[in-house]
Amino acid sequence: MKLLTFIHEGKSQIGRLEGERIHVIRNFKTMLEVIRHQNLADLEFSPETLEIGEIIQLAPIPEPGRNVICLGKNYRDHALELKNKIKTNLGVPEEPIYFTKLAHRATGNLEPVDSYFESYQTMDYEVELGVIVAREARDIPPSEARNHIFGYTVGNDFCMRELQTNHVQWFKGKSLDTHTALGPVIVTADEIAYPPDLRITCTVNGEVRQDSRTNQLIFDIDRIFSDFSKGTTLLPGDIILTGTPAGVGMGFEPSRFLKPGDEVVAEIEGIGRLINRIK
Repeated sequence: MKLLTFIHEGKSQIGRLEGERIHVIRNFKTMLEVIRHQNLADLEFSPETLEIGEIIQLAPIPEPGRNVICLGKNYRDHALELKNKIKTNLGVPEEPIYFTKLAHRATGNLEPVDSYFESYQTMDYEVELGVIVAREARDIPPSEARNHIFGYTVGNDFCMRELQTNHVQWFKGKSLDTHTALGPVIVTADEIAYPPDLRITCTVNGEVRQDSRTNQLIFDIDRIFSDFSKGTTLLPGDIILTGTPAGVGMGFEPSRFLKPGDEVVAEIEGIGRLINRIK
């Protein structure tokens, strides 16, 4: 099932996407309510449908309940392309590297992304598989990780590289407003074979920059869930961005950072295309 959040006639709603048509969910108001309820069989859908062209898409979870949990350098080729380019970057990690994005509001499909070029010059993109947590849990065994997944989305971890470097830690450089893009939908876990082996790409103005598969993660979803949840409670609706493959702007010689007007398309097979233009 593909679930989305959108605005129609000035009202925020949620629904199920089938092709180009949307059935509105009538008995819940937000995606977080649906996730926390846990039982998709209880969803009530409108018999009438809306056309995708009639609505304004939002991020599937427009206002995340907590900071977004992120994995750094979780594809080997990406870890190597950034070696010696970031002060804290020492090559391929031996243990998962976690950081967080402050995202009081996530950016959705076709929404613009602010560039802040009056202050900074090194804006970059990172396509990522986003995993949505289904239920509250701690100390999850690796074999049980798949049972704690509500679904998957596409993420674009926009960031400002100079802030990553200048501040050593990544929090500030990853947390500028509008720099957490999610969408276009959440695909529920039952729709995607586990573990996910999906093509993951990112283009800038039609040029392919990143092209890999989600089975290339250094630390897979089983490891991420079991490792992060040791002593730390995951909550329903938590968003985990699992890392990005090689091809980011900083990885080129010379670096190829984003500019105003650039169109960035992050896409994952079976989930969809997340399209954002840089303001």
